[in-house]
Amino acid sequence: MKLILTSLAGGLIALAAFGVPASASGLYAGQDSAVQTEAATPAEADRQAILAMEGEYEVTFAFTEVLPIASDYELRPSTETPAREVVIVIADEPGYISLQHLLLVGEREDPMVIKHWRQDWQYEPSRLMAYRGLNTWEMEPVSAEDARGAWSQTVYQVDDSPRYAGLARWEHADEASTWTPAVSWRPLPRRDATTRDDYDTIAAVNRHTITAWGWTHEQDNSKLVLRDGEPRELVREHGINTYRRSELTGADNAHRYWAATADYWADVRAAWDEIMLASEFSVEDDAEGTLLYGPVLSEGQAVFMGARETSEAFENAAAIIETRVTVDGQPADILP
Repeated sequence: MKLILTSLAGGLIALAAFGVPASASGLYAGQDSAVQTEAATPAEADRQAILAMEGEYEVTFAFTEVLPIASDYELRPSTETPAREVVIVIADEPGYISLQHLLLVGEREDPMVIKHWRQDWQYEPSRLMAYRGLNTWEMEPVSAEDARGAWSQTVYQVDDSPRYAGLARWEHADEASTWTPAVSWRPLPRRDATTRDDYDTIAAVNRHTITAWGWTHEQDNSKLVLRDGEPRELVREHGINTYRRSELTGADNAHRYWAATADYWADVRAAWDEIMLASEFSVEDDAEGTLLYGPVLSEGQAVFMGARETSEAFENAAAIIETRVTVDGQPADILP
């Protein structure tokens, strides 16, 4: 089962300035394609835009390299990967929303469920995660001026390890709501990490737009080489992940999976939250994810299948995480 999960998760999905809210009444669909009603405050309009990403979606992940910067670079072929995803709200608290993405793969009538990425939204945060390249992240303070009226989005990988974060204010218009942060760095996407080794990080503008039919995640990416001492731009790429609202056959499987594994993943998230209290941390895995995300996913699958109790699965996952994570220069200490 571990090898199956690693193969599916790694191979199936190859995965600025602040704007000031102009209106408190953007128009976009909710779960039942209902138009958003008048929001009492800009912050509430922001919340409704974020919560509108919940639901069932036919998804396309499309990436095209558009501009070679290095003189000898040849553009790679474009990629377009279809998927089916269920996005569920796992936390909706004042100033904080967490959305979990779940992939449906295989048979459409009875699909297998694979935990995918997670996005956490925090209103007026005091800290922001920043990727520094070479598997290292830092936590940076956010000034009161920058935080005012803004939301951070923090994105996590399939094992709930950190990926990247951004900060911006939502802009609301009659037919769309858009969130566009400044450029931030992120690790290589799995689609490149498993197929190439000619660059080290991506500098990206990460734009979310909520519409009446679903939402999009646009990425203006610069692929950077860091190994030479100074960052060097290799090529620029445009990506657009399109989430088109749909009634998905087999979506109930996603909800069954989450009901069975929610406590396990809550423990895993809490472990990563503890790690992220540090000022700096490093997380290492191989490109295929066999050292970290594959085993952590497999423990969740064992809980879902009834082969492992939640507490035992988390102890196994925590032991794995401890071997792959360094916190402020020291090995991570998760287990008591």
